[in-house]
Amino acid sequence: MNQEPFLTVQNVSHVFGEQQKVLTNLSFALPNGGFTALVGPSGVGKSTLVRLLAGLLRPSSGQIQYANGQPPSIGLMFQKDNLMPWRTAYENVRLPLEVQGVANEGVDTVVNKMLNLVGLNGFAQSYPAQLSGGMAQRVALARALVHRPLLLLLDEPFGALDALTRERMGQELLRIWAALPVTVFMVTHSIQEAVLLADEVMVMGGQPAKIAARIQIALPRPRSMEMVGSEQFQQYSRAVRQAIEEEVIGN
Repeated sequence: MNQEPFLTVQNVSHVFGEQQKVLTNLSFALPNGGFTALVGPSGVGKSTLVRLLAGLLRPSSGQIQYANGQPPSIGLMFQKDNLMPWRTAYENVRLPLEVQGVANEGVDTVVNKMLNLVGLNGFAQSYPAQLSGGMAQRVALARALVHRPLLLLLDEPFGALDALTRERMGQELLRIWAALPVTVFMVTHSIQEAVLLADEVMVMGGQPAKIAARIQIALPRPRSMEMVGSEQFQQYSRAVRQAIEEEVIGN
């Protein structure tokens, strides 16, 4: 993995309205091709940061700079799958290509390859109501990746799933990340998920919020659920939990 910064956040603050300061002086860099997780108390501003990175919001102050000087292609996925119920899985995944005006003969191949990549071979013509929660999230993930973005932003993407499905989706995400050249930034409330998936876990806290801790996760890859019981994994989990608790108690 290339460790050159893919994007750099410099002294970014954000204010809603005239007085509600949500984020203050955030500074960090995401490595090219890396997997970074962000954790912190509910309501602290994690989703606001995702929207800033996605370009859906502009920071009130500070800068977000990309390696090539221009915002990259971005895939975005939220906790709700936000699938269009009147469109099949195939048609939902195809949507970003339609928005971009891509209409060549290769679209069918690209969409079907992405459905296969997320394990939905045979479900292309299924509607969202015919899919389980985990399958719907797979469609949403395929839709976020079909245009081959360089940056994948995930805002608690598996939070609504049951524990076993969530674990499976985490493993699927690692498999897909290994197969595609994409930089991942993921918000999660699960310490276990953050430690298992990421190269680095950032802890956000405070009012207004700041990056309170950055913990490098040096677990070997590929990673599996069997690692969760290891002492090294538990040490990282305790470090992340302690950093979160310090922010909660301190505020």
